[in-house]
Amino acid sequence: MPAIESELTREHSQSVATIVRGELARRRMSRQALADKARISISTLEKALAGRRPFTLATTIRLEEALGRSLGSDSAPAGPPPTALAPESLGAYSRAAAAWLTGEYLTVRPSLEYPQAIFAYRTDIAWDEAASHLVFREKARLDAAFTQKGSVSLPNQSGQIYLITNESGQFRLAILNRPTIEGELYGLLTTLQVGLGGHLTPASLPLALIPMRHAPAVAPGRIQPGDAAYPACRERLERITRQGFARFLPVA
Repeated sequence: MPAIESELTREHSQSVATIVRGELARRRMSRQALADKARISISTLEKALAGRRPFTLATTIRLEEALGRSLGSDSAPAGPPPTALAPESLGAYSRAAAAWLTGEYLTVRPSLEYPQAIFAYRTDIAWDEAASHLVFREKARLDAAFTQKGSVSLPNQSGQIYLITNESGQFRLAILNRPTIEGELYGLLTTLQVGLGGHLTPASLPLALIPMRHAPAVAPGRIQPGDAAYPACRERLERITRQGFARFLPVA
């Protein structure tokens, strides 16, 4: 039997890291909470999950006890482990651990041009093989010229999800909370509003991404008061401040 402090092979350690990331995402559990439950330091867990040091057998056993499942600590993993890993600048998440976020979402936010109106379109989140991280792409926007795409950041420290557009140094940023039990994502969008004469003004507004399987029946475009889908979409947006997914603070 190997010594309790022996290190796992690089391939085995990657396999354990993938399983642990998947369990954290599935349970919506923070790394700090897992480290505390497994009685290991958060630094040890972070470094092992990021691939900067291998797991030891002792650490793996403690994680198995904390998670209540096998991590394959006493045998080599079956099949080649996935190695796709996002860069540190986006959270160093693995493809397997972030798979829960992929899919197509109905996206709703207030209209920047028409008071009381709601703007609806679709957002796809998928893994980009070449870039080795999640990317998002909007589609079916009424104003197709302003369709956005970019990178997805999943830093463990905050637990938030960031959709980042960077075009020649010009940023557009969505900050979304951890998903609800239905997989819905709520937060805020910071962007630029086009004004008179093409003048651009910074603007921030509530944003909701709803998995298509749970989304109300909404045709992409502008939804006006009186439209059948308007109450359901407005209720989703009102949840953001009512349930504390984001705050818009006035000047005191």
